[in-house]
Amino acid sequence: MKISTILDHIDSGHMALPEFQRGYVWNRKQVSGLFDSLYKRHPVGGLLVWVTESGSAVHRGDGQLAPGVVKLLLDGQQRMTSVYGVVRGKAPKFFDGNAQAFTGLRFHLEEEKFAFYQPLKMKDDPLWIDVTELMKEGNAGLGKYVAQLGQKPEYAARVGEYVGRLSRLLGIVDIDLHVEEVTGEDKTLDIVVDIFNKVNSGGTKLSKGDLALAKICADWPDARDRMKEQIGVWEQAGYHFTLDWLLRSVNTIVTGEAKFQYLHDKSAEEIQEGLERAIRYIDMSLNLIAGRLGLDHNQVFFGRFGVPVMVRYLDMHRGIVDEVTRDKLLFWYVQAGMWGRFSGSTESYIDKDLAALEGADGGLDKLIDQLRLWHGGLRVEPGHFKGWSLGARFYPVLYMITRMGESKDWGTGLPLKASLLGKMNRLEVHHIFPKAQLYKHKYNKVEVNALANFCFLTKETNLKISDRLPEVYFPEIESRHPGALASQWIPMDENLWKIENYPDFLEARQKLLAEEVNRRMEELLHGDTHWLEGHVKREPETIVVGGITSEQEEETLEKLNDWVEEKGLSRGVLNYEYADPETGVEKAIFDLAWPNGVQEDLSEPVAVLLDESADVVLLASQAGFRCFTNVDDFKRYIAKEILTTEVA
Repeated sequence: MKISTILDHIDSGHMALPEFQRGYVWNRKQVSGLFDSLYKRHPVGGLLVWVTESGSAVHRGDGQLAPGVVKLLLDGQQRMTSVYGVVRGKAPKFFDGNAQAFTGLRFHLEEEKFAFYQPLKMKDDPLWIDVTELMKEGNAGLGKYVAQLGQKPEYAARVGEYVGRLSRLLGIVDIDLHVEEVTGEDKTLDIVVDIFNKVNSGGTKLSKGDLALAKICADWPDARDRMKEQIGVWEQAGYHFTLDWLLRSVNTIVTGEAKFQYLHDKSAEEIQEGLERAIRYIDMSLNLIAGRLGLDHNQVFFGRFGVPVMVRYLDMHRGIVDEVTRDKLLFWYVQAGMWGRFSGSTESYIDKDLAALEGADGGLDKLIDQLRLWHGGLRVEPGHFKGWSLGARFYPVLYMITRMGESKDWGTGLPLKASLLGKMNRLEVHHIFPKAQLYKHKYNKVEVNALANFCFLTKETNLKISDRLPEVYFPEIESRHPGALASQWIPMDENLWKIENYPDFLEARQKLLAEEVNRRMEELLHGDTHWLEGHVKREPETIVVGGITSEQEEETLEKLNDWVEEKGLSRGVLNYEYADPETGVEKAIFDLAWPNGVQEDLSEPVAVLLDESADVVLLASQAGFRCFTNVDDFKRYIAKEILTTEVA
């Protein structure tokens, strides 16, 4: 089928996108690469469509389907959306993404290459052709460009050659693409989704939540938009949630189960009501967790799959809980997060926890008992704070006890309680023993970034302390604000403040931190502490690879970040924590990364990895990052592929 015919079918509603398809995710490099392949008549792959009755077809967007049968794109969405966007100069009706990815494509008549519009480079160069303008005007546009070039002596001799190239460019819409059809009454939504996942095995597969949402949208077309709207509200508050995560809470409220299959036979009215109740009790859970525990933004919001269980419990009790019950529920949430209750088989454990709430003997006590039987004793030991990096599981725990207790800022002496501080982004992580000094004394990055070397201070205080050693600045703090050091669980033996005794300092502080966590857990239990007793399960240390290893390396990366910003591009994230997308378990730290591209959502994810092992580079590559192992290569990439200049 010719590309022009496919585009006409999209316009007329004979071809559309199934509801379960994800949105448009291509970047500019992929779009220009596609047009380069089409121009050169290289194979770009065929399309796979699901032929079904338009009356029962569940499709994306608000465009009307043509009567009779309709072809829903199973494979080829990104390609056809890109072609449609460039050729038509607008997004198709089913579009959900960033339209700038295909806006402003240009073609150079002499070099026969595609690039996106750069004003300084292209504005006064008639050899850069606006592809969309040419496609929309057709042969008339070709004539216009030829006339313009013919009037310029320097191009007149090449006009015939340029006409051939413009004609070849226009001929892209006449290219035939093979269209394979999935048809038949036996092709149910479940079967088609399975086919889709197999065809797209190299990309991101559809989750069970995607399938459930597709079926919900069949009866309630606005469901996805309503859910995305609410996720946007939480995003503004500093929490990053997914549709799957929100739908899980809807599921627990409507069905009392974790598995999405139980939603399939629920009516649109039941889903709508369930969503509003889920939002109400998610908000209540977030307020409880932020207000009582101080865990008030995404980086420290661990154990997020405990929330659907909390939502179910709150819904069962219509949100009416007394102080003791509230704290017991929060005790369960913290314990589930600390021990990674939902880092494995999420659905299975949510189902077990939901079952513990049901029946005459069900409730919070049974829920906590089940957690203790699964994990062992729930008391924290010093060894649990031997982890390192901001991504360690006990990093949120350190944050939590700072916000719950009497911790004081070392510059002002003011308490850091949640009720007094508001959002945590007003604070910074402080290395008690400064990184520069530790690296100078040959400590490795694991020791330098040990959790027991972290505390939280205001930004102003952090800057004032600078890179001084504890033996220098600790006496000043204690003199100005007596008790401020102890409030942050600093061992008061002054010998431990010397850098040569740093390992002993860590060991002593780990003990103090564990004691504080247990004290706060006892506080949440209001004296009923029997759940904390019993054998304590030893936790294997999390193996996290990568990360900045020296002050010199950090300085190099900071300068590179400044250089990128000077070019009008987004700053990257230093020490970017990469976690497994399925389990949320941290896998590696990338030195400097742009997870959404240096042109956000328009270019590919990239990472600069200096002096890292092959394992880190491989992990980053498998995660979809384009990796650079030296600064010069990265700068050349920015110059040639992002800014489209010849030199950095």
